[in-house]
Amino acid sequence: MRLSQMLFVTLRDDPADAEIPSHKLLLRAGYIRRIGSGVYAYLPLMWRVLQKVSQIVREEMNATGAQECLLPQLQPAELWKESGRWDTYTKAEGIMFSLIDRREQQLGLGPTHEEVITTIARDMIRSYRQLPLHLYQIQTKFRDEIRPRFGLMRGREFIMKDGYSFHVDEDSLKATYQDMYQAYSNMLRRSGLAFRAVEADSGAIGGSGSTEFMVLADAGEDEVLYTEDGNYAANVEKAVSLPADAVASAFTIYEKRETPGTETIETVCKLLNCSPTQVVKNVLYQTVYDNGKTVLVLISIRGDQEVNEVKLQNELTKLAANYGAKTIIALTVPNAEAQQTWAAKSLPLGYIAPDIADEYIKGDKQVHPQFLRLVDKTAVELKNFVTGANEAGYHVVGANWSEQFKAPELVVDIRKARPGDRALHNPEQTLQSARGIEVGHIFQLGTKYSVAMGATYTNEQGEEKPLVMGCYGVGVSRLAQSAVEQSYDKDGIIWPVAIAPYHAIVTIPNIKDAQQVEIAEKLYKELNQAGIETLLDDRDERAGVKFKDADLIGIPYRIVTGRAIANGKVELVQRATRQSQEIDIQEVVSTIKQWIAAAVGN
Repeated sequence: MRLSQMLFVTLRDDPADAEIPSHKLLLRAGYIRRIGSGVYAYLPLMWRVLQKVSQIVREEMNATGAQECLLPQLQPAELWKESGRWDTYTKAEGIMFSLIDRREQQLGLGPTHEEVITTIARDMIRSYRQLPLHLYQIQTKFRDEIRPRFGLMRGREFIMKDGYSFHVDEDSLKATYQDMYQAYSNMLRRSGLAFRAVEADSGAIGGSGSTEFMVLADAGEDEVLYTEDGNYAANVEKAVSLPADAVASAFTIYEKRETPGTETIETVCKLLNCSPTQVVKNVLYQTVYDNGKTVLVLISIRGDQEVNEVKLQNELTKLAANYGAKTIIALTVPNAEAQQTWAAKSLPLGYIAPDIADEYIKGDKQVHPQFLRLVDKTAVELKNFVTGANEAGYHVVGANWSEQFKAPELVVDIRKARPGDRALHNPEQTLQSARGIEVGHIFQLGTKYSVAMGATYTNEQGEEKPLVMGCYGVGVSRLAQSAVEQSYDKDGIIWPVAIAPYHAIVTIPNIKDAQQVEIAEKLYKELNQAGIETLLDDRDERAGVKFKDADLIGIPYRIVTGRAIANGKVELVQRATRQSQEIDIQEVVSTIKQWIAAAVGN
């Protein structure tokens, strides 16, 4: 492709609304153009990158025996109501675009396709002889993000590969899950990305086990905790660890102490000369279930620990049936305004004890009249601890469970693991931290959707059984941008060779020099004929402008038909290393061919 004929416009300055380097660079280099909030046009260079990523994904999926299909983006609300996720996606998470058609039917624009694929399986799979079955698609998805940001990282319209497998049992599912683990690792490796596979929370998708594939980058939204021995890695939302040992309490007698102005752990520990590990901290949350019922949740946790709200939400979802509900639509720390809606009297904030009375909750049919009391494992083990006295300006010391406070009934693990914690698998290993961009996620769904939607098969004994399912997603457009976020410099993008829009660019410094043009045209033709995808910068621009643009758009190899042609040579520059050398013109094609083969592992 000749740049003079291409839709190619670069910007010298960073766009005002771009926040992270990859977003700025893709806009500046003319890869994408913002059309609306969270909505982008993929321009010719970007589309080539996306096609290459899609082809790698397609090849790895096909190699596992998965079959490609294309599912509808418009999805009837009835399917989502069958699975029980309509309210979750339209109200609780609020990420589904929903609409009413002219027939007054509710529809959603697909953020994911579990319901559609389960409907197809329900209608078409009859016997165990048809199993296992694995279908996938590469398609545009829609999610109504509250705050679209970072370009293609968190847009409202994006390209995704999603796949779904059906099985007779868990063993068959696990075999395909392992195949997908390997296939996803291959996809990222072939794309030239540094990544880490980590244990993850299943979120609204559901199911048992799940693994996220994180591209490592400083601007990643997710924190990954891992051990250097390579035996553990998890998203911080899912991570578990051993907390630091609690310091033995110096308080041997239970008594109430005046502690004015000590609403925080730091201030009470300073006043009482104690460690935060000797304190039971009591944190109040307010959750709203999908039936409108509000439940006040009191978390008791060790003073030096923080609540992991994803783990907390999972625990509260498990308890939804106790309140006649199925799922959560909101989880917040109630501020003063929220407290006024349910508090019968002013709460002693900063001084709450594990046994704060239920009478603080005023009678209301939409508010559960009792606190739901959850105690984290770190607090259960404490002896002679410090905690609030349910009275402003006072704490108690030397307290114990089963003595001053009722023994915990609901003990949970909802603490947030953090860097420096000891690893469960080997306490000699400590957790390290890295930032990551989630580009892939695989799930063992089990029978969540098949049971809800009546998708069954007949086994060898003639019995009807629910299909066992798996789900596997890769963000194609997100993966492409994550490659930029992982690899760039002050001058622009540094594409991995495997997914670069073009392998090489032939730059003519002086378009008025007939010999430069002649040799450039010859090389351009020979490179493309050899299967090396090549751009020709034949624009009537200054050489410096052309070199800056070549660096900005990140083409791996640049051939310059400059002054060296007088000696039968051209300048060859590698974008990633900036190494420059002069080589004979007749060696250009073979040299670049060797470099490409080495870069993509062929």
